Amino acid sequence: MLVLLILHLVAALSAPLLVRRWGPRACLLLALAPAATFGWAVAHTGAVHAGEAVVETYPWVAELQLDVALRVTTLSWLMLLLVGGVGALVLVYSARYFHAGSAGLARFAAVMVAFAGAMLGLVVSDDLLLLYVFWELTTVFSYLLIGHSTERRSSRWAAAQALTVTTLGGLAMLVGFLLLGHHVGSYRWSVVTAAPLPGGGYLVVAVVLVLAGALAKSAVFPFTSWLPVAMAAPTPVSAYLHAAAMVKAGVFLIGLLGPALAPAGPWRPVTVVAGLVTLVAGGWAALRQTDLKLLLAYGTVSQLGLLTVVLGAGTPKAALAGVAMLLAHALFKAALFLVVGILDHSAGSRDLRDLSGVGRGAPVLATVATLAAASMAGVPPLLGFVAKEAVLGAFTGRPVVLAGLVVGSALTVAYSIRFLWGAFASRPGVPVTDVARPPAAMLVPPALLAVAGFAAGPAAGWLGGLLRPYAELFGPVEEKLALWHGPTAALGLSAVVLAGGFVLHLVRGPLTPALTRLRAPVGGNQGYEWITHWFDRFAIEVTGATQRGALPQYLGTVLVSLVLVPGGAMLATRPWRTEIAVWDNPTQLVVCVVIAVAALLAVGARRRLTAMLLVGVTGYGTAMMFVLYGAPDVALTQFLVETATIAVFVLVLRRLPDRFSARPLRRSRWVRRGIGLAAGLVTAGLALAAAGARRTPSISAAFPDLAVAEGYGRNVVNVTLVDIRAWDTMGEMAVLVVTATGVASLIFERSRTGPRPRRPAPVRSGPDRGTVWLRGGATLHARRRSIVFEVVTRLIFHTVLLFSLFLLFSGHNSPGGGFSGGLVAGLALTVRYLAGGRYELAEAAPVGAGTVLGAGLALSVGGGAVGLLLADQVLESVKVNLWLPLVGDFYLVTSLFFDIGVYLVVVGLVLDILRSLGAEVDRHVEAAGEPARGLAVQHEGEAP
Repeated sequence: MLVLLILHLVAALSAPLLVRRWGPRACLLLALAPAATFGWAVAHTGAVHAGEAVVETYPWVAELQLDVALRVTTLSWLMLLLVGGVGALVLVYSARYFHAGSAGLARFAAVMVAFAGAMLGLVVSDDLLLLYVFWELTTVFSYLLIGHSTERRSSRWAAAQALTVTTLGGLAMLVGFLLLGHHVGSYRWSVVTAAPLPGGGYLVVAVVLVLAGALAKSAVFPFTSWLPVAMAAPTPVSAYLHAAAMVKAGVFLIGLLGPALAPAGPWRPVTVVAGLVTLVAGGWAALRQTDLKLLLAYGTVSQLGLLTVVLGAGTPKAALAGVAMLLAHALFKAALFLVVGILDHSAGSRDLRDLSGVGRGAPVLATVATLAAASMAGVPPLLGFVAKEAVLGAFTGRPVVLAGLVVGSALTVAYSIRFLWGAFASRPGVPVTDVARPPAAMLVPPALLAVAGFAAGPAAGWLGGLLRPYAELFGPVEEKLALWHGPTAALGLSAVVLAGGFVLHLVRGPLTPALTRLRAPVGGNQGYEWITHWFDRFAIEVTGATQRGALPQYLGTVLVSLVLVPGGAMLATRPWRTEIAVWDNPTQLVVCVVIAVAALLAVGARRRLTAMLLVGVTGYGTAMMFVLYGAPDVALTQFLVETATIAVFVLVLRRLPDRFSARPLRRSRWVRRGIGLAAGLVTAGLALAAAGARRTPSISAAFPDLAVAEGYGRNVVNVTLVDIRAWDTMGEMAVLVVTATGVASLIFERSRTGPRPRRPAPVRSGPDRGTVWLRGGATLHARRRSIVFEVVTRLIFHTVLLFSLFLLFSGHNSPGGGFSGGLVAGLALTVRYLAGGRYELAEAAPVGAGTVLGAGLALSVGGGAVGLLLADQVLESVKVNLWLPLVGDFYLVTSLFFDIGVYLVVVGLVLDILRSLGAEVDRHVEAAGEPARGLAVQHEGEAP
């Protein structure tokens, strides 16, 4: 089975090249992929007849206990025959349906084969999560196929509607799968169906969610609207997706899980009610259609309702009848769609009001259509009759359901006759339609399907023996499929159905006003448009009410939501432990008081700089808590991050007013304090709850030993970052690079990796100061210079850089590392900028920030590649023993290169911030000729 999936993948990838070379004839070669699926299913007929399961399992995501688990039983075997056989015939049909140069042919061929592969994976998946993956792949591929004619608005709308409805249903189904799998302890449906299921509301919710996905996929009420609209797709798409494949996925899922979930409370009521409504409403709507393709579309909706009722009933007789109807429907409906495509090509129309005498001009085509339509109507001796009689016989003990089935089946007969009459009959007053002779490649596929439906009727006994193992999952099977059971009640009902449908067709003239008036007050498509319109309107109103550009309002909304939702749930359940140690020593209490006081004062501060400094106190206080709890490495990082954050705040505050807005601050001061206090309490409670919720030992308990044995370092924090959890660090570095690029793109008007700015001539507005301590400082006005600051900067700059390198190289065994070292180097650059301005920053760092960021990321990735080469695993540390004169023996760990990459990324990030929020803002100010309030007070304590 895995080989078949790979075959479809290869065929889909090669389809554009084949189409480019051979045009539509490439579809003949691509048809070999689904034909191989059909052949595989035929080859395993013996195992299915014996009731055995064909199983294949391949490891996939071991951490999630998720394997590529494939399993074929009777129901999935039948679906393989349909997916493979009908898929191959439709591709053969497509070779003549499309002409050379058809727009999007290469895309159609590739997506069609990919869809066939996705359906193959869906029906053979034993794991519910794997089934969901293929389920959503069919949704995506169907979206592309329905929207094939991208230039037509109707195609785009139909594709979007199908995608929206089926995706929402799929998401609901996924939640249902998760509920079932969590309770059972496995997501294998073979295990789920054999395990005892939970009772009460848990099972009810799971069943309803799973059924929502199944009903949406099969266009069953209330999700009917998308299928008729999807007829905007090319006819081969309709014949495959909407007759034999995609829409069968929903009823297939109902049949797959029926043996386990049918006894559940809501299963039978939901499937029976939704199915009967769809059966009758779809058949009634089909009688109103004049477009033959739309007539078949509503007929498909009606038949899917019938399949939902039968496969959802959960009895052996209904199960056997359901799989027989599943096969019959695929054969006759795919054939009829292909016939409509031939009519469209040969007669130039599919509107039954314009067609007349087509049966005389194309007798073979009319014969094929008659066989298929007769099977749809349930005329003996075709398979449709056998299946319809079995369906009626399965519900003889349920009169209400049986009455609905009889009415729906009579409507089916009526629109089957309407199809033949409208497409092929000669009608007075309508000119005879000229019909071109259809190509054999287009005529053979529907003919084979129609003949198969005709031949399967007399062979119903043999076919019933093949399908019997599925029905036995529901209990002992007493009935069997047969063309003749004698004078039974089901036979009499079949005759009533045929007669009733014929009468409905005879009275079609008087029935026309009733057909026009008797319809739902709001059609399915109109309802979908109404819902989407009001969702859009609601989104606009919510956006207008909430997106006011006020950051305090956004933050307040987030915090209030945190307090109400998680906080309310926490208060209701009280998940924390009762014994809580408030502190280990009194010093921690003192630090906590300082943090709390600083936070309260920050809320009431009126000057932005004051608030920023008070927030900084809370950060430094947090670092002190790390020190008191014995985490020097984390404390060092917190100190450095807080310092760098203050520097960034200072750069931003230069372009903002000195004070906050006065009136909102006075009015909302206590409200903000209350929100902050509540958010703090909720966060503390969540932390306590999380700490007390652990049920198994933490994996971090093994980190110290792993750090020494595998990472060759004694600093657990640093080894974790560059070895044990190196993938996490790699992702965080990528986020930093993307963030830096985004921030800079908002500010820079030119490349940020270009040449550094040239220093202009020094400003000589004051007395000559003699020695130039910083070369860029001379470009500043005398009132903006501080000789003491310049001298101190020159004296400590290189020392700070050396200290950053010390932290980098010693971090594997002592507090430090690439992140801490990079922050120290970034702070050195910050001091250099504050002392000498943007030209001095260019002197200190002549390379572009983007170059540094890219080099750091590339070096970290390269370090991971070294681990792959030397240890067969990406990002694994390798110890290399070396010797140097005067130094002696020492060792080098390859994760050092990863850490150097982290160092460069952090330096590049700080440099990017300085050049965007600092130097580039300076350049904008100079270009605009503004007095630059922030620059004028650079050394007065409020801004750099």
